[in-house]
Amino acid sequence: MRAALAGDAVAYKRLLTALTPFLRRVCLKACARNGIATGEAEDALQETLLAVHLKRHTWDASQPLTPWLAAIARNKMIDAARRRGRRVEIDIADFENVLAAPGGDGAAERELERQDALRLLDQLSPKQREAIEAVSIRGESLREAAQTLGVSEGALRVSVHRGLKSLADLYRKATER
Repeated sequence: MRAALAGDAVAYKRLLTALTPFLRRVCLKACARNGIATGEAEDALQETLLAVHLKRHTWDASQPLTPWLAAIARNKMIDAARRRGRRVEIDIADFENVLAAPGGDGAAERELERQDALRLLDQLSPKQREAIEAVSIRGESLREAAQTLGVSEGALRVSVHRGLKSLADLYRKATER
């Protein structure tokens, strides 16, 4: 690094070549430790090498090089984790028995959608759930549903509206995960 800072391009190239395996291991370990997909380690490695190039003038030649490099790699992995956010990555192979085969009749997909809808409906208040089931699922008119549930049509409209709004919020939260 000292020779590279002095302007020796060949030494700089040798330095980067020699550092790459070390920095790759640092990035892979950080991925494993933080639950980040190992594929992101290569991106972080490239960002680390770029940061080393851009910030090489900040290295204090009286200090060891390795901790300085590890700190840069660690910061790049933190950046990768921040970009990733709270996204959870799951291997699709875990769900191969659930996924429908191409060209199928879609029955498996409809069943999954039905189960998802029922889970969301179960999270509503009983009043909202009953209103939505009567009007939206069973297809009853407002008058029929209001009579069945023993409420006014206006109260039923309010319950359906609030229930649908709650379902939309629940669905949005479920799909953000």
